[in-house]
Amino acid sequence: MDQTVAGAERPAPLDASETLTLEVTGMTCGGCVRRAEGALAGLPGTVAARVNLATRKAEIDHDGSLTPAAAATRLAEAGYPASETTLVLHVEGATCGSCAARIEAALAAVPGVTSASFNLANGTARARVLTGAVTVAALIAAVEAAGYGASEALTGTSAAEQAEARQAAETAGLRRDTLISAALSLPVVILAMGAHLVPGFHHWIAGTIGMTTSNVLQCVLTTLVLAWPGARFFRLGLPTLRHLAPDMNALVVLGTSAAWIYSTVATFAPAVLPEGAAHVYFEAAAVIVTLILAGRWMEARARGRASAAIRRLAGLQVREALLVAPDGSTSAVPVSALQPGDLIALRPGDRLPVDGVVTEGVSDIDESMVTGEPIPATRRPGDAVIGGTVNGASALVMRATATGADTMLSRIMAAVDEAQGAKLPVQNLVDRVAQVFVPAVIAIAALTFALWLALGGGLGAAVVAAVSVLVVACPCAMGLAVPVSIMVGTGRASELGVLFRRGDALQRLREGQVVAFDKTGTLTLGKPRLTGFLALVEEDRTLARLAALESRSEHPLGRAVVAAAAERGLDLPEMEGVKAVVGEGLAGRSEGIALRIGNRGFVTAELPEALARQAEAWEATGATVLFAEADGAALAVLAVSDVIRDEAPGVIAALKAEGLRPAMITGDSQAAAAHVAGQLGIDLVRAEVRPTDKAEAVTALRGEGPVIFVGDGINDAPALAAADVGVAMGSGTDVAMEAADVVLIGGALQGVPTALTLSRRTMANIRQNLFWAFAYNVALIPVAAGVLAIWGGPMLSPMLASAAMAASSVLVVGNALRLRRVAHHQEA
Repeated sequence: MDQTVAGAERPAPLDASETLTLEVTGMTCGGCVRRAEGALAGLPGTVAARVNLATRKAEIDHDGSLTPAAAATRLAEAGYPASETTLVLHVEGATCGSCAARIEAALAAVPGVTSASFNLANGTARARVLTGAVTVAALIAAVEAAGYGASEALTGTSAAEQAEARQAAETAGLRRDTLISAALSLPVVILAMGAHLVPGFHHWIAGTIGMTTSNVLQCVLTTLVLAWPGARFFRLGLPTLRHLAPDMNALVVLGTSAAWIYSTVATFAPAVLPEGAAHVYFEAAAVIVTLILAGRWMEARARGRASAAIRRLAGLQVREALLVAPDGSTSAVPVSALQPGDLIALRPGDRLPVDGVVTEGVSDIDESMVTGEPIPATRRPGDAVIGGTVNGASALVMRATATGADTMLSRIMAAVDEAQGAKLPVQNLVDRVAQVFVPAVIAIAALTFALWLALGGGLGAAVVAAVSVLVVACPCAMGLAVPVSIMVGTGRASELGVLFRRGDALQRLREGQVVAFDKTGTLTLGKPRLTGFLALVEEDRTLARLAALESRSEHPLGRAVVAAAAERGLDLPEMEGVKAVVGEGLAGRSEGIALRIGNRGFVTAELPEALARQAEAWEATGATVLFAEADGAALAVLAVSDVIRDEAPGVIAALKAEGLRPAMITGDSQAAAAHVAGQLGIDLVRAEVRPTDKAEAVTALRGEGPVIFVGDGINDAPALAAADVGVAMGSGTDVAMEAADVVLIGGALQGVPTALTLSRRTMANIRQNLFWAFAYNVALIPVAAGVLAIWGGPMLSPMLASAAMAASSVLVVGNALRLRRVAHHQEA
């Protein structure tokens, strides 16, 4: 197929100045290639377009005017959307909401970036880009041009280790700078404020070293504070002032510089100031730096606890595993060397290195660290096991089924990391406010200074009031209010077995009013069980014979009969001459007796009234009834049905108590659906819904309000995608989990109310943080400006302003950390 590389060998025209490369999806043949090329060739500025089916790459030579967005739009219109990927950066120097807005704007301005978000709480920027059109280097350059440092973020275990090392280094650096600043500031405070504690202190200073020498000492020490531990504010704040986009660091720079310059002039050139205005405020500048550093130190420690979920997950990963060789010997190998299919030996107490299936042994495995379920699960040959969990008291052998980034633990870590970096819709309001907040504060400070001078308050008082406004209004708390709550909330969710694959599901989940469940495998176990048995003779002996016959079948109904016999500990007799009639039943001989078991049409014997009545009663509940005969005479009737999960009634009751309306959507019969719904107290039922119509059923339920859909199977994927929030059982299919917004890792149904509780508590926490952040600024900016002084009240000193600002950030982070106490709904 020469079309597959259409145009691949043609040289680029001489007048093409640039080449744009995109990755194209949806192509299946040479015809697709021609259509994609034709669509691109018609774009203004395009000189030549080449599309390669084998590599899925499109190369467009153009004159420099073509944008990646225009090319992607044209490809999408042609039915071949450009592939997108997410690039992640670690950004340094961002301290407030206005920083976040500026970083996002810088990234979004890079051609080929479709969306960008920055998480102030963990310093991570995520850019959704057109694959091939944008490089990490281009994103780093954009962030650096905005005045911040940036580097490519790693993924997986290395990312967690990198983040932990970075967090530890940041906390240690802030601790060091805080202590240095405090040591240098303490003598300044004593020299300046000693008289407030010790009467006559200033007279003693004046009589010993002199007030001029005291001021010079304060100037030297304060200069050291600003030039040493306080240098970080100038290093980050001055570039933002040059770019006319000031941030929180700029406010600190302006406030401390104003106090230092005024005090320095008062010390060395007092004659240039109005008479009586030669006061020094070195202690204000020094203490502002000290208190803000202390606040950031405490904030960094708190943020470290907020991101503990990722570190705990990374700590579950194993470095080495015992590989079983074909001859049965074992050897320790790095986990990174394991491949699917490898046999791995597990000693008692070992942590499982990868996902797999048990091949030998029986043991209880503690899965609480991954699923949130506290009770160990018994695993036997054939049972699936999860990497990161802990083997109990017995040795096991397992076969690896997923390794590396494909393991559940790696996928959980990636999803938690992505969810923690997500941007909720509520953040948009904060961003818009943050973009204008700092410039507005500078304007208010300037107005405050001017009004104090105009009203005769004096130059010194005007400086103090303006500095107080600049310092008290630093919007740290505003920038942290949303992301830190998301970090803690999604992290706690992962510990409870609830995985938010998309961070914005946190907000949408809270808005749900209808919780619709799939029946089979979600409200029920999804495995048929023998739920009724009535025999005319010797019940155990009859069940043993029928189980022996069904043991020759792989049908789920037959396996339910065999499992029931095994639960009773029955020995199965020999069976001979077994014949299966597809869709009907089985026939065979045991101990000289001819046995038949199957549907009503397969059994020829006339049913006695007792068996007939019982069969009708079971069928009315939606159970599947099997009929059995021996030597042509009726022998027994058996009911096989799916069993409701033990936790289902409690979950439905919990949802109702929260004011939500439970619903059920199933393809089963009206009778089966009504029976299960009646037992659970669900009054909104959609039965006999074909798999292809489940999404439509979800859409129809929106008349009752936003819909949360909970399912587990491949046929549930469309409904999960169509719902306002899709919740997949972790025990279900990969397809369902990929379509869902939230995954219940252990497959436990009680994760649904737990997820709702986490959503509501997290959103309430965000509202509390935002209220505090905004109310704090609204209340304290006028106080700092000196409004209370008009009525004879006190002025807010710059020192108290800096303490209040630092306290606001710590309070916001501390409030978010309360989410770590959210418990599973059964424990609450």
